[in-house]
Amino acid sequence: MPFVFVVPGPLREFSAGRSEVRVDDGATSVREALRLLWRECPGARDRVLTELGDVRPHVNVFVDGENVRYGGGLDSPIRDGAEIIIVPSVSGGETTVDGKVRCAWARTALSIPYHDREWGVPVHDDIVFFEFITLEGAQAGLSWETILKKREAYREGFAGFDPVKVARFTPARVERLLKNEGIVRNRLKVESTVRNAKAFLAVQKEFGSFDAYVWRFVDGMPRVNRPKTLKDLPARTEQSDALSKDLLGRGFKFVGSTICYAFMQATGLVNDHTRDCFRYGSS
Repeated sequence: MPFVFVVPGPLREFSAGRSEVRVDDGATSVREALRLLWRECPGARDRVLTELGDVRPHVNVFVDGENVRYGGGLDSPIRDGAEIIIVPSVSGGETTVDGKVRCAWARTALSIPYHDREWGVPVHDDIVFFEFITLEGAQAGLSWETILKKREAYREGFAGFDPVKVARFTPARVERLLKNEGIVRNRLKVESTVRNAKAFLAVQKEFGSFDAYVWRFVDGMPRVNRPKTLKDLPARTEQSDALSKDLLGRGFKFVGSTICYAFMQATGLVNDHTRDCFRYGSS
């Protein structure tokens, strides 16, 4: 199987505009695989590696989703058919390889596109709202990166986040989910998702949609904050306190105020992009 390199925009001048480069030759390490890429894309090496052959500080190289910077480095072994993604590394206030400054938490192959395309974008789709109620609750005690890695397994395991289907999950279905290594196998979290689906349907019945219900907590308009850095962001607010209290009263679980604030950020009820982020002030 060929190696597949995913090439970021700034390097496509070396790949004849291709966003993907497939190389059929074999390699035993990441470094050897990258040499194959330099052969296909002359000139790209100096944008990714230093003169000493190390990955530049503002570039990340991911192999099958794992950052080589924090693994075995460029000399770590690589499997046939591996996917290699080259993306910018970011920190607040720093211009990256693609010329964009992002919120400092967006640093990986998963978090960067999530940050750029989803985080803080106003949601009005009830399926998406139920997805984030599920994922934010699953995150409790874990990193968001962990949840992003498991997102597709959650989508498959929880019927595309359709609350009507999830509300019908039987105890036997729950037991099968608890054996699914792709999700967070915490019984309380899995059982709460089924319970939350039933509560979600009750909200839809009462208000016509979850969308109509939840936007009332911000008076129908996204709250656009103006944080200079992530340190300026609160863990909870008056609005998340109110949402949490109301959801708990309706039988939802794993909806404490901190989780609710993260949910509000994810679904665009709140826009918390930092001032130096290229997404600041956008929706």
